[in-house]
Amino acid sequence: MAVVGLVIGFVIAKFMEKGKASKTVANAKKEAASLLKIAKIDGENLKKDKMFQAKEKFLELKSEHEKVIFNKDKKIRDAEKRIRDKESLASSELAKSKNLNQQLKGKLKDVEHKSAFYEKKQAELEKLHTNQVQQLETISGLSADDAKSQLMESLKETAKSDAMNYLQTTMEEAKLTAQQEARKIIINTIQRIGAEEAVENCVSVFNLESDDIKGRIIGREGRNIRALESATGVEIIVDDTPDAIILSCFDSVRREIARLSLHKLVTDGRIHPARIEEIVKKTERQIEAEIVEVGKRTIIDLGIHGLHPELIKAVGRMKYRSSYGQNLLQHSREVAKLCGVMAAELGLNAKVAKRAGLLHDIGKVPNTEAEVETPHAILGMQWAEKFGEKPDVCNAIGAHHDEIEMKTLISPIVQVCDAISGARPGARRQVMDSYIQRLKDLEEVAFAFGGVQKAYAIQAGRELRVIVESEKVSDDKAAELSFEISQKIQTDMTYPGQVKVTVIRETRAVNVAK
Repeated sequence: MAVVGLVIGFVIAKFMEKGKASKTVANAKKEAASLLKIAKIDGENLKKDKMFQAKEKFLELKSEHEKVIFNKDKKIRDAEKRIRDKESLASSELAKSKNLNQQLKGKLKDVEHKSAFYEKKQAELEKLHTNQVQQLETISGLSADDAKSQLMESLKETAKSDAMNYLQTTMEEAKLTAQQEARKIIINTIQRIGAEEAVENCVSVFNLESDDIKGRIIGREGRNIRALESATGVEIIVDDTPDAIILSCFDSVRREIARLSLHKLVTDGRIHPARIEEIVKKTERQIEAEIVEVGKRTIIDLGIHGLHPELIKAVGRMKYRSSYGQNLLQHSREVAKLCGVMAAELGLNAKVAKRAGLLHDIGKVPNTEAEVETPHAILGMQWAEKFGEKPDVCNAIGAHHDEIEMKTLISPIVQVCDAISGARPGARRQVMDSYIQRLKDLEEVAFAFGGVQKAYAIQAGRELRVIVESEKVSDDKAAELSFEISQKIQTDMTYPGQVKVTVIRETRAVNVAK
C-alpha cells in the first residue's frame, strides 16, 4: 500500500510540474508576442522618422540647388544686359562718329570753298589797293615815299616813347654791367643820406670829470692820444667842449673799445703809451667775449639751436651796428619774432623762419674791407652757406631785398617782416612831420604829370603806386611815365634807400543786363 501511495504521489507530482511548465511556456509566448508587437510599433515609428528626415534633407538640398541655379541665371541675365548696353553704346558712338565724319567732310568742303573765295578776294583787294595808291598819288601829288616821310613825322611821339623805353633798358643794363655806373650810384646815395646820418651814428661823446684830464689824455707832445688812436683806429677829437671829448669812427665796435679803454685809463690814472696798448688789448678781448655772450644770449632767448660760432659772433656784433638809427640787433630780434609768428600762422616751420629772420642782416657786419662792396643780403647768404645753414635759410637771407629769386615760402615772410620792422613810423630815426611831408611830396610829384588819376606813397615811402587814366595813357606811355617819375624823384627829392615807381593802367568794359 505504501508503495502504491508513493507511486501515486510521484505521478501526481509529475502532473503538477507539467502543468506549471505549460503555464510558464504560455506566459513566455505572451511576453514574446507583446515584445514583438512593441518592436514592430517602434520599427514603424523609426521608419516614419527616417523617411521624414530624408524628405526634409531632400527639400533643403533642393532649395539650395534652386538658389544656386537662380544666382547663376541672375548673373547670366546681368551679363547679357551689360552686353546689350555695350552694344547699344557702341552703336550710338558709331552713329555719332559717322555723323561727325559727315560734318567734317562738309566743313572741309566749306573751308576749301571759302579759301578759294578768300584768295580771289585777296587778289581783288591787292588790285584795288594798287589802284587806290595810284589815285591818291595823282590827287595829292605825293609819291608813296613822300607820304611815308610825312607819316614818320606824325609818329614822332611814338618814336620818342620807344626811345625812352630803350634808354631805360640801356640804363638798367648799364647798372648791372658797368662798375663805374655802380660806383656813381653808391656815391650819390652817400651824398643824399650820409650828412644827416653820419653825425648821429659815427661819433660817441666821452664825458670827463674836469678839463684837466684832457691834457693827460693828450700827453707830452700828443704821444698819448697818438698811441690811443693808433691802437684803436678811432679819431679822438679834443676841442673846447667842456668836460667832454669826441670819439669818431664808422666802426662802432672800435669806437666802443676806445670808449671803454679811455674809461679804464682815466679811472686808473696811469696814462702812457705802454699802458694804453695793454688796456686796449684787454678791452678788445673783453668786447670779443661780450660779443659772443650777447650772441649766445640772443639765440637762447629766441630758441635757436646749432648755430655756427662765427654766426653767433656776427649776431653779437649787431649790438654795435645801427641802420637809419635803428639798432641792428633789436631789429633782427624783432624780425625773427615776427617771422616765427607769421610762419606758425601759415603752418610753416616757425624755427626755420626765426633762424632766417635773425640772420637776414648779418651781411651788415663785415669782418674785412673787401666784403663791403657786396650787397649785404648776398654777403649774408654767402656767410650762411659757408657756415652750414640750410638752403631755405640761405635763400631767405639772399632774397629779402630781391637780389636773387625767392625759392621757398620762408623768403617772402622774411622780406615782409623786415619791411614791417624797419618801415613802420618810429622804428627808425625820422621826425614824424618830415616823414609825412616826404610822403606827400612823393604823391605831388606823380600828380604833376598828365593822365595821373591817383597816386599813393606806400611802404613808408619805399614805393609810389600811380594809377593812370586808360583813355589818356597807353601801355607804352605808362612805361615812359614810370621812368620819368623816377627820374623826377631822383632829381628833386632827398630820401633814404630806393623808391620803386609802379604805374598801373586798367581798362574796364561795363555793360548792364536789363
